[in-house]
Amino acid sequence: MIDRSASPLQQPEPAMWRALAQAEEAAANGEVPVGAVILHEDRIIAEAHNQRETLQDPTAHAEMIAITQAAQALGSWRLLDCTLFVTLEPCPMCAGAIVQARIPRVIFGTLDPKAGATHSLYQITNDPRLNHRAVVSGGVLAEECAGILREFFAARRAEGKK
Repeated sequence: MIDRSASPLQQPEPAMWRALAQAEEAAANGEVPVGAVILHEDRIIAEAHNQRETLQDPTAHAEMIAITQAAQALGSWRLLDCTLFVTLEPCPMCAGAIVQARIPRVIFGTLDPKAGATHSLYQITNDPRLNHRAVVSGGVLAEECAGILREFFAARRAEGKK
């Protein structure tokens, strides 16, 4: 049983379930099912999902939208004392935005062996040449996060789409 009184860093599953709900919303809209949630001092200040197709915007990744929402909520581009939860390991663009926003903690669900930039292919959020680093951990609800992506892409292939 999950201790709901514990910090999200000790019990990250509830926040990741919220991110998964966002991923489900993305899938329902024909978007790649990735969801993100940002907590500030254990309170959700942003929730988003991929909207590249909806907005016809290549930068409309779940993380990017959530970072914008969080900056607006805090009235600052510096997202100190925040934790980003995302269902898929961030790509290079999103990892760069994490560094720029000074997000100190990132927790992701499943690895992205084709575009992952916090662990798989690159370690942008931990590059000592940059002016900010984030503590990154993965594998939270990994099977659920990977499963929604597998189902989405299997359905797309069955429809003859990429």
